[in-house]
Amino acid sequence: MIKRELYMKRIRPFIGTDLIKVMTGIRRCGKSVMLELIKQELQENGINQAQFISINFENMNYAHLQTAKALHDEITKRAAGIDGKVYLFFDEIQEVEDWEKCINSFRVALDCDIYITGSNAKLLSGELATYLGGRYVEFIIYPFSFAEFLELYKPLASDESIAKCFQKYLLAGGMPYLANIMYEDGPSKQYLQDLFNSVQLKDIVKRNKIRDVDLLERIITYVMANVGNTFSATSVAKFLKSERRTVAPETIMNYIKYCCEAYLLYQVKREDLQGKQILASNEKYYLADHGIREAVFGGNMRQINLTLENIVYLELIRRGYTVTVGKYGEKEIDFICHKQEAKLYVQVTYLLASEETIQREFGVYNSIQDNFPKYVVSMDELDMSQNGIRHYNIRDFLLAEEWK
Repeated sequence: MIKRELYMKRIRPFIGTDLIKVMTGIRRCGKSVMLELIKQELQENGINQAQFISINFENMNYAHLQTAKALHDEITKRAAGIDGKVYLFFDEIQEVEDWEKCINSFRVALDCDIYITGSNAKLLSGELATYLGGRYVEFIIYPFSFAEFLELYKPLASDESIAKCFQKYLLAGGMPYLANIMYEDGPSKQYLQDLFNSVQLKDIVKRNKIRDVDLLERIITYVMANVGNTFSATSVAKFLKSERRTVAPETIMNYIKYCCEAYLLYQVKREDLQGKQILASNEKYYLADHGIREAVFGGNMRQINLTLENIVYLELIRRGYTVTVGKYGEKEIDFICHKQEAKLYVQVTYLLASEETIQREFGVYNSIQDNFPKYVVSMDELDMSQNGIRHYNIRDFLLAEEWK
């Protein structure tokens, strides 16, 4: 179990407070491990394990607690026998009907510290916001970064260079469980395919009562093939029409929205840098884990540009940046990143192999007259920084604690 300090650093200030700590993210990204890390930290700070009540609602042993009333009665009874503050840990809370009501009731009636996880972004919309308005903090948990992947993979492949480890990361991705099967190719691929099917079935089809599963699969395949490319619902509709499926663009947008709510996809809006406005069409989408794309769809090496872009995008949001795609006239900047007062620009390409590519990747910044950091990230080993624009090898970019 690695420490995942990036998240612990954010969660730590809220430990012991009456705010509900909510961890969301794609199924199997390590949310349950975060609960274990929090328990570990509490014990190190002198909290007795007897004060913990933990329930994982994917475990059939707790099927009888999947209503607000049943869960409320059970926890109230168990908490009565505990001296001092009670620490509540609920994994995959969305399985409990009307869970918001009993969580709010615990917050009001018990001396407790509450931690919950869920695999759906809708967890924090609508009713929860009404019941818990301003009384929770959310932390999105992502699959392993390259740095986290290295912590577990390097001991298994001690002779391999960092460059060789990165090639493995390009194909395997960052789902934590792969370390348990030693990152072996066949079992890893099967695990990721099964995980994808599970997300599709449990978190998308069942949750949203989708009847046309074939249509959903076609739309996901299209988005996977076009990761990092701008497209519209109309262009997906045209593609499906060529496959003899007539679908309204609204239906397509709804299906993609369901995939985003299950954290399978992330939508990135476009920003017009001249008009200083967010554009309403032709967004980009990235996958929660590029390893899933390789296992289900293949082509991570064939379309390495898109894979690298996906990896960099996830690294940016993992570090807390809000990311948009920049449009300046005819030119496009891969990522514009904001975090409080900080802002930076990132271009991602496979190799700066020709003068033309160098001109294109660095030249995209010519019209941007501000002093915020500008980066070009690629697989090149030589530093090609120029005109105040910093070039990074992608491995160095992903492993740097701070970008200079």
